[in-house]
Amino acid sequence: MPPSSPTPFDNARYQAAQVEGILDRVARCGTRLYLEVGGKLLKDQHAARVLPGFDPDVKIRSLQCLADKLEILFCVNAKDLQAGRIRGDFGMTYYDATLRTLDDLKAADLPVTAVIITRYRGQEVADMLKRRLTNRGTRVFLHRDVPGYPHDVLRVASAEGFGINDYVPTRQPLVVVAGAGPGSGKIETALQQMWHDQAAGRASGFAKWETFPVWDLAPAHPLNLAYEAATADLRDKNLIDPFHLEAYGVSATNYNRDIEHFPVLRALLDRLHGAGCALPRYRSPTDMCINRCSVGIVDEAAIIAASNQEIIRRYLRYRWERVIGRGRDETVEVSRELMRAGGLEVEHRPVVVPARQAAEAARQDPRKGHRGAWCGAAMQLPDGSIVTGSNSPLLYSTAAAVFNAVKRLAGIQDNLPLLSSLAIEHMVRLESQVLGGSSECLDIGQALKALSIAAAYNPAAEACFEQLPLLRRCELHMTHLPTEGDQRVLRQLGIMFTTDALLAPGDDLYA
Repeated sequence: MPPSSPTPFDNARYQAAQVEGILDRVARCGTRLYLEVGGKLLKDQHAARVLPGFDPDVKIRSLQCLADKLEILFCVNAKDLQAGRIRGDFGMTYYDATLRTLDDLKAADLPVTAVIITRYRGQEVADMLKRRLTNRGTRVFLHRDVPGYPHDVLRVASAEGFGINDYVPTRQPLVVVAGAGPGSGKIETALQQMWHDQAAGRASGFAKWETFPVWDLAPAHPLNLAYEAATADLRDKNLIDPFHLEAYGVSATNYNRDIEHFPVLRALLDRLHGAGCALPRYRSPTDMCINRCSVGIVDEAAIIAASNQEIIRRYLRYRWERVIGRGRDETVEVSRELMRAGGLEVEHRPVVVPARQAAEAARQDPRKGHRGAWCGAAMQLPDGSIVTGSNSPLLYSTAAAVFNAVKRLAGIQDNLPLLSSLAIEHMVRLESQVLGGSSECLDIGQALKALSIAAAYNPAAEACFEQLPLLRRCELHMTHLPTEGDQRVLRQLGIMFTTDALLAPGDDLYA
């Protein structure tokens, strides 16, 4: 038995197994392997939340181990660009997320050969991204919809199908096909490349790098249910892979879209695998995937607990998105059903009840009579203890909770002020009287800027300021709708936050 890991997930063991699996496929596929990367290429915060110990950038670390053998094609859907689609983890559009990812890949010394804008039909934002990337020295290809894709196999695998889009020249034996998000056209791009390879007499193969669902855990395992919760807006569903069961007599978990599309994808691959490709004929969608996630699991009970918490977080997020008009009732209901399947309630999230209690205490405090004061927030610290905050004449509740957290971590008394009331009053006056805002007290961004200034002359403030990095991956819950500014700062701090999304203190979304 290997030595016990200090975290529930052994990242090093997982990375080593994943790299070994990729190298094995590369060795067997002839000239080139197109490896489609499912999920997020960088900053996979979902995986880090459900697998404590998982490195959010493990895919990048793994690719760096293969850097002398690979190049990257990056895909983004023109429809997503035009619609201004938002990546929830970054809180930015696919346009900005594409630029950020390309910068991150460059910083990691991983070569991006080209950006492929898929589903292109002359969209203005797609043209704007092409100009910007071209000016930066990045090659950009515009790919139109392939007629008949994916079901008309004969037409798709022809000059009138894949042949309508240009081949992206590549040189390395491993071509990683990544994307800005779901629906970016990664598989279609890989198959088009294989068609062009076959037409030129080159043998190439295809594989997928997946993290979720974990194929050798049951569909209803909390880790896989957390994946369903993360993709509730896409209606993904974990199922037993019937093709794998029939071919090998082994139960394997895959998700509905891969299973539904497999017959067509297999037919396409059978036509596109050229002579000299030693990859065996794929007999199931699970066969296609390189997924060694379960190798890294060393404390299943802790991972089950973390996965259950993620299911609750996702439900709260979908409910919040519905309140602000970005989500649908159907997504909330799917997420609610996953909660029921796991026997979970919102109150099982440790910071929910304390945040609501802080809001109720503010409601009953005669010194906080205005409706905006009836808001509460609670944060769980690394040692499991919980601190709360509510609106005051100086700070909004989220800022108060963060300040109370760093005070606790620094060993500073709760009643010791970190900022002078006069300084706060002047900042509020600046916001309301000069900048045209409506702040009655400091939000989290303003409060942290004030703390950084106070740290220059106040030892207690300096001690608290030094604790801010320890808030990364702490849990926070708010009763009220967070502002865009609060969301941005909380993401920058690495705090995992949820909200009851109360529009006003009288609202009741707790049920």
